[in-house]
Amino acid sequence: MKKQLFLAAGLLLCLALFPSCDNEENMLSNSAAGNAADIDYDASNAASWGNYMTQVALLLKSDAATLYDDWAVSYNGRAAYAEIFKKHDNDTYGSALSCLQEIIEGCSDIAGEVGDAKIGDPYNLYGSGKTTEALYAVESWYSWHSIDDYTNNIYSIRNSYCGSLDALVAPHSISALVAGKDAARDAEVRHAIDRAAEAIQNIPAPFRNNIDSPQASEAMEACGDLVEVLNGLNAYIQTTFKGDEYDAELDAVVAGYVDNVVLPTYASLKEKNSALYDAADAFRNAPSDVAFENACKAWLAAREPWETSEAFLFGPVDAEGLDPNMDSWPLDQNAIVQILSSGNYDDLNWADGDSDDKIEAAQNVRGFHTLEFLIFKDGKPRSVN
Repeated sequence: MKKQLFLAAGLLLCLALFPSCDNEENMLSNSAAGNAADIDYDASNAASWGNYMTQVALLLKSDAATLYDDWAVSYNGRAAYAEIFKKHDNDTYGSALSCLQEIIEGCSDIAGEVGDAKIGDPYNLYGSGKTTEALYAVESWYSWHSIDDYTNNIYSIRNSYCGSLDALVAPHSISALVAGKDAARDAEVRHAIDRAAEAIQNIPAPFRNNIDSPQASEAMEACGDLVEVLNGLNAYIQTTFKGDEYDAELDAVVAGYVDNVVLPTYASLKEKNSALYDAADAFRNAPSDVAFENACKAWLAAREPWETSEAFLFGPVDAEGLDPNMDSWPLDQNAIVQILSSGNYDDLNWADGDSDDKIEAAQNVRGFHTLEFLIFKDGKPRSVN
């Protein structure tokens, strides 16, 4: 997620405040959030709505394919990024230890983002009385999928550390490497990961209705503890495994991480975003409640590999702006409605050399969350009626 503090000024003026997160009935609903958030699918916008869904899904499909191909086929006309990372004989990665540092720092970064930003920003805004801003800082609140998104972010750390996608410790993994020297440290890391995931799952759902819950505070604390453990792990590895005698073992860990975690995750992202495009296009061709439901199911399926990739937001996903392309939040709802009205989808695109403002404006009206806005409302699929 590219974290922004962007809220359209016109939308803020018309938003109503909600008194308490303790009472779901008092929460701000989409229908009370002003004209932009109140818009519904109807006969007058049906064609534009389906076209916009398909355009956004096509961009997601393209970005996911680009990301996989960068890692698996070729990056910038050279070797695949997987090979660049595994060989680590370049200016960016000069050793296997530098690769492990990148991996662990990526894990620490997403643990911190989940605790400090994804949960912490809404929590702190709500606590300071900025209740409207708190709501709009909750990622994935159209679908009410925030808690699972945040949990999957922690699972991205688990997968990176264990070297697998199923919570089992792979023979050539950071976990196995550490356990061979310090079993207690390995157990500490795995416990901290499990505790963070469990604490997030303990937040009453949906998170947007329980921003100030004690469980949210506990999840923030667990994520903070995980950051500390990971930072300690990074220092330990850089000190303990710096001799030449560890080169072969470290090379195997890096290769296992790429082959068993990164590439399968990005392959799944490519496949499921292709299916998401198919579902959006099917809705455009034959709108129905069932088609809305199918698009929502496809969106949820496509979110899972994205959220479990957020521990490795380095390399092509960062250099090519694919993270904010696919996952910018919050959205510019007013601009989305303007695009629905105009049918001008050029505003979704940007090119190298464009200003930062133009790039950000484009990313605010595309990606997972724009499509989420178009197909979900109050945690349920939208209706054609």
